[in-house]
Amino acid sequence: MEDVPAQKWKTPFGFLALATVVMAVTFAAWTALLNNFAVEAAQFTGAHMGMLQSLREIPGFLAFTAVFILLVLKEQTFALVSLCLLSIGVAVTGLFPTIYGLYATTVLMSIGFHYFETLNQSLSLQWFNKDEAPQKLGQLMSIKSMASLVTFALIWLCVTFVTKNYEWLYLVLGGTGLLLTLFMISAFPHFAAKSTQHKKLILRKEYSLYYVLLFFSGARRQIFMVFAGFLMVEKFGFDVAQITMLYMLNHVINIFAAPAIGKMIGKIGEQKALTIEYAGLILVFTGYALVESANLAAVLYVVDHLFFAMAIALKTYFQKIARPEDIASTAGVSFTINHIAAVIIPASFGIVWLYDNSLVFYFGAGLAACSLILSQFIGWHLQRRQAQLPTV
Repeated sequence: MEDVPAQKWKTPFGFLALATVVMAVTFAAWTALLNNFAVEAAQFTGAHMGMLQSLREIPGFLAFTAVFILLVLKEQTFALVSLCLLSIGVAVTGLFPTIYGLYATTVLMSIGFHYFETLNQSLSLQWFNKDEAPQKLGQLMSIKSMASLVTFALIWLCVTFVTKNYEWLYLVLGGTGLLLTLFMISAFPHFAAKSTQHKKLILRKEYSLYYVLLFFSGARRQIFMVFAGFLMVEKFGFDVAQITMLYMLNHVINIFAAPAIGKMIGKIGEQKALTIEYAGLILVFTGYALVESANLAAVLYVVDHLFFAMAIALKTYFQKIARPEDIASTAGVSFTINHIAAVIIPASFGIVWLYDNSLVFYFGAGLAACSLILSQFIGWHLQRRQAQLPTV
């Protein structure tokens, strides 16, 4: 029988922390190598990249189907299956250095990624209480940054001093994620949910503001994910080592910033936190549209990434307005809403990119402005929901 200290890490937080490491390692590997692999090995243009990113987001758009899979699988088990799919998708990416090969491996990776992210949000909001959720989510984001940082550092060392063989890099890092997931399957017990979750789709009028904010967040996030990194490679000529160093800097900052931001959200509230995020993003996206300096573009990229930690506020806002039994179902619906625009924007704006890339970023600034306006209703909505559901 194991002694008590050996069991201390086998907690819900420990499970989510290690799952976060797996997700961070595999997705960081895919992200860091993608733009250069796509251009150098698969001969991608901006239009091809836009199409790939639209395909990548289709599983996110279909995340609502998670609730049906939960009829036969427990959430924790489903999360582990999703991590396996993510890891395998990343591991085989380098084996298919063609346009359609990269499309196919991206979809496989994305199925695992988006299902895991859906379940990760659901489990964390169920396992953490409202008082500790902002800080715990910040700690998980810090862990994600640490794992990503280590991955980016290894990639940088490999491409700088050892090899730039994409096939080998994808295989090793994806395989590492798969081995860690298999360890989790054998190591962790099943953790019971605090409340029984609905096994059907839930759409409620009282969550409308949350849904709309998610829609704009998804659209805006795609512009960063797809085109900000591509701007660095295509316009400013960043190579794999430079892109990886940029990612590393982002995550060094987030290791310390994310927990602090989580605490800040707990103190100042969701409305003020999201106001800071959206106002800052208006400036960042306008900067992308106008920038002509590679150094300034890199600064904008780092600041942009820092604002991702503020997204904790949107999750804790939902936790405060939601009925406890709605969390799992609404997590899937949330990801679908978050990805409605994501399926359309990358491909369509890939065409716009060929004409004038600044228009893509001006549109992102407009989306941030819409979010800024909508976020001003959060305080009023929280008060109303607390009056309706005093225990929420």
